[in-house]
Amino acid sequence: MDDRLFKTAMGKFATGVTVITTEVDGEVHGMTANAFMSVSIDPKLVLISIADKARMLDLIKQSGTFAVNILTEEQQEMSMIFAGQIKENRDIEFERFEGMPIIEDSLVSLACNVYDTHVAGDHTLFVGEVQNLQLQDSDPLAIYQGKYKQIRDKATSEV
Repeated sequence: MDDRLFKTAMGKFATGVTVITTEVDGEVHGMTANAFMSVSIDPKLVLISIADKARMLDLIKQSGTFAVNILTEEQQEMSMIFAGQIKENRDIEFERFEGMPIIEDSLVSLACNVYDTHVAGDHTLFVGEVQNLQLQDSDPLAIYQGKYKQIRDKATSEV
């Protein structure tokens, strides 16, 4: 199979949209990512996958910390800014949580210390130990086949 076919197949898996943030030398950095998952309850671990060519890779290695900001459906523009789809210079106001920069009004923000790293192909997997989290009630922003989607909570039962 070629790379395009593989990317198309992976795009068939609907995911939430996150912005990963970190800080190095007083400067906040962020990137949009959908490669995120929960790993463990005890200890509380999550995983993010960062491409070798992404600037964020070395920044997380330097800082040893990162925050995962799960976006709400109202934050599509924020996702586009950190994905480089909106190029205008925008002043983003970051909140501080556990000393880390987070995106204001995110559905969930997780403050993480790097717990472990694994090189896997052309990506590095960062396992983060969640130090603390904050969450709010809202609907998530999702991505499917490379397009933003909104997911309305219509379910009457929990999974």
